[in-house]
Amino acid sequence: MNVKTVLILLVLALATIFALVCVLLTRGRAPSPCQHQPPEQQDTGDSQSLIFADLSPEEMVQVVRYLQGHLGVQLVDASRAKPSESCIASVDVQIPTKAEVLRFLDEGGARPAREALAVLYFGNQPDPNVTEYVVGPLPTPTYHRDVTVQKYGGKVPYHRRPTLAAEYKQIGGFLKSQVFPAAPSFMLQVMEYDGASLAALSAAPRGFQSGDRITWFVLFQNVSGFFVHPVGLEVLVDHSSLDISQWAVSRVFYNGQYYRDMAQLESAYVQGRIRVEKAWSFAFGMSGSRGLRLFDIRHKGERVAYEISVQEALSVYGSNCPGGMSTRYMDGSFGIGRYTSPLVRGVDCPYSATYLDVHYLAHSQLPRVSKNALCIFEQNLGSPLRRHYSNLQSLYYGGLVNSALVVRSIATVGNYDYVWDFIFYQNGAIEGKVQATGYPSSSFLHGDGLRYGNRVWEHTLGTVHTHSVNYKVDLDVGGVKNSLVAHDMAFEMTRAPWSMEQQIERPRLTKKVLDTEDQAAFRLQSKMPRYIYFAANSKNKWGHQRGYRIQITSFAGDHVPEASSMEKAISWARYQLAVTRRKEKEPTSTSIYNQNDPWTPTVAFADFINNETITNEDLVAWITTGFLHIPHSEDIPNTVTVGNSVGFLLRPYNYYDLDPSIYSHDGVFFTSEQDFTSCEINPVACLPKTASCLPNFPPFTYDGFQNTSRL
Repeated sequence: MNVKTVLILLVLALATIFALVCVLLTRGRAPSPCQHQPPEQQDTGDSQSLIFADLSPEEMVQVVRYLQGHLGVQLVDASRAKPSESCIASVDVQIPTKAEVLRFLDEGGARPAREALAVLYFGNQPDPNVTEYVVGPLPTPTYHRDVTVQKYGGKVPYHRRPTLAAEYKQIGGFLKSQVFPAAPSFMLQVMEYDGASLAALSAAPRGFQSGDRITWFVLFQNVSGFFVHPVGLEVLVDHSSLDISQWAVSRVFYNGQYYRDMAQLESAYVQGRIRVEKAWSFAFGMSGSRGLRLFDIRHKGERVAYEISVQEALSVYGSNCPGGMSTRYMDGSFGIGRYTSPLVRGVDCPYSATYLDVHYLAHSQLPRVSKNALCIFEQNLGSPLRRHYSNLQSLYYGGLVNSALVVRSIATVGNYDYVWDFIFYQNGAIEGKVQATGYPSSSFLHGDGLRYGNRVWEHTLGTVHTHSVNYKVDLDVGGVKNSLVAHDMAFEMTRAPWSMEQQIERPRLTKKVLDTEDQAAFRLQSKMPRYIYFAANSKNKWGHQRGYRIQITSFAGDHVPEASSMEKAISWARYQLAVTRRKEKEPTSTSIYNQNDPWTPTVAFADFINNETITNEDLVAWITTGFLHIPHSEDIPNTVTVGNSVGFLLRPYNYYDLDPSIYSHDGVFFTSEQDFTSCEINPVACLPKTASCLPNFPPFTYDGFQNTSRL
């Protein structure tokens, strides 16, 4: 046995002996002092620090009972007290003076009497006031003394009293029963008020001088976190009178304008002289496979569309390499919504836009979140919505800023980034737009590769490909039942009535009702009526059928030949527009299962079109837009959005009696005789002053690299 082994054995032996000794020494000892003491050993409550203790519930009850029986005044429960009644506003512990406390704590002096401080509102006295009483001794009071003058040098006037919850409730009832009913059309159509959909928050102080009790109440949507959902309406309530029936509205503020009362606001609204911010309303969401979708889209409170949604994005590639020549990407199968990427503030959307998260569950048992995946913002598009400068006879200028509301998401499906926009205009138009950026797909350059694209790097072929995007547009124009009508023009030959020997070629309006689905299916490259619209059963003031026109912007490449064995899976791309009867069993134009079995498609859009009548029916427009992309050297480092924007417009066509944006407060009009620098005449003149107040921008954050999933 060597020395090393001996030393190891010796150490182990010593450790064993030490452990045995510890066991013998600790056997029979008392429990560790860290253990809880039995109840009889705990503090009995006679500690000196209890001189500062808050009142117990029992003590509070005793104070209330004492005051109710010894003041000679009827005290109403504060939870329901009117301003003209008396009540106990609060009861708290009265801390003794410091001298008394220190004599007790440090010098062995007598324990100060335990007392309470009660604050009472006396509203039913000739001189209403707030009075503070010290009540003691506790727990069984026998005296009370008025300390108000001692504390404040005089009586506390009644108008200074803090507002009770009961008074806020009474003001809420006043607003609901007296104020809001004075503007029924405005509250219903603009505020969508149903009696409980608004929440109020008060400002303070309540007025400008001593004696005032006049409060601005700011109205919000009554939703979770209502503080960030103002509706633009504020009401100044004079609740200084102790008689609730004498309360009154002193002023009303809505969206930058002041009104005498709600009746004046109602009159201005009915006469169309009021700027209403909520002209558009809609519900929005994100499909994991198809992407951005909108429902119940209303303009000025009337539904114009039930659903507008992205359906599919298709790319068909060409190449002389096997992977490239066989690629037909149907992005919905991968997940347009699932691959919606977090938006970078100030780049993907304006810095001050509102950003929202998107939740999805896919490829996992747990939901995931894509932070800031949606943005909503109002944007000045930089050109007038309309304008006119008159220098004939009368001199004037009239114009309107083209401000629009934008809802945006950006999906990155592999190499391509699609910027999806839905844009809402002041004139009632809706635009669906998609812009493409990201990277073009490529192949290794060899042989006759230049037949299939352009060389963009040493050995890189930017391969030719098409982009096709399909939308579902379920318009409900003036109701669910619509018809499809086409307007266009044709030249007709006629004799000049004042000179019959002369011939004139004049354009005239052509009209046609498209009665069947077959008539309403327009192939990709075929001629389509330039005005095609959903017509309602109702008419506008001028006797025309109210309608919404469909206008498509597209420079799509050719569609895959219909002889292809996989064409039926993408047969929606045959048509630039197809209008069908709406059916619950035809909710989408394609399926996520079509990608991996296009030869036996789960959904074949071509089967939707079976010559059914579409007159006075619930109709759906299926719109295909797209572009041909032949990559070029400027697509390196990656493709820009300039020129790669396609989509559609839904435009009012005799839907209104006149352009609804005429009521916008953003309008500018002044004559040669007016002061165009006056804010009242020209609101744009106030912009320099307004712009001098910099907004409070939130800090920059980005969560795009969290919770990412990979193919």
